[in-house]
Amino acid sequence: MATVSVVTPTYNRARFLPDAVSSVLAQTYADLELIIVDDGSEDDTAKVLEPFLKDGRVHYFYQQNQGQSHARNLALEQAKGDFIAFLDSDDIWAPDKLEKQLAVLLANPGVDIVHGDEAVINEQGLVISVENMKRHSGQITRYLLADNSVSITTALVRRRCFDEMGGFDTSVGVADDYELWLRFSARFSYHYVPGIVASYRVMADQISSDKRRRFAANEMIIRDFLAKYDDVLSPAERRWGVARFYCRKARYLARTGESGKAIAAIARAFTNAPLDLAVWKALYRVMVPRR
Repeated sequence: MATVSVVTPTYNRARFLPDAVSSVLAQTYADLELIIVDDGSEDDTAKVLEPFLKDGRVHYFYQQNQGQSHARNLALEQAKGDFIAFLDSDDIWAPDKLEKQLAVLLANPGVDIVHGDEAVINEQGLVISVENMKRHSGQITRYLLADNSVSITTALVRRRCFDEMGGFDTSVGVADDYELWLRFSARFSYHYVPGIVASYRVMADQISSDKRRRFAANEMIIRDFLAKYDDVLSPAERRWGVARFYCRKARYLARTGESGKAIAAIARAFTNAPLDLAVWKALYRVMVPRR
């Protein structure tokens, strides 16, 4: 059987961590190891994990607070599996998540990364949304330029992807998963399987909730990626993806009342794709923002 290494970074999530761990250990595919890296938690994370450490598949590591990307990389260094999956410590998996996705990878040698859909839950674990963005298969670089359509909670990745292209970029700080997926898209093939395989918990103190910071990080990631992997896309594909990123940024800024910045962003979109209908629609949303 093929072993799956599950990577779980955690920081002050003792309240939710047992549910996350339980959802891994309850998988219908049992040949797995769960590598939990505590990124300097100040709550009772170690205590709540004690009962789970009786299961030989669970491995716990502690490091001084360095950030999520450092924690994930430490887990990757410890991982022994041929396949890598990720579960943040406040999220949960459907019981057959690994079984279904591993079957796809084993049946399709040309596929490197499988991903799917997720439900959104609140702090109490209640489902508040099952709507998902459009996701893609194959060589998806241009779609990733437009937006990160790969949920790390739903992804299952061949180990060789990390062996060949490295782990998480610790200089990014925010959106380290986006940088990884974009970089991997330059060489590897994605496969989207429709269906909810995980639940993503939303809370006020999550890094991903800071959209301004996230847009800034994504813009930097896109710029650096295009500088390093200029030959991956045709000029038309590059303009298509970049224009849609700036359309998305412009719509967000318009909704938050930052009209000047929104206009600057939509101008960047027009510079890339002046005849694209999506850009003109975004311009309308900038001029008539939804409240």
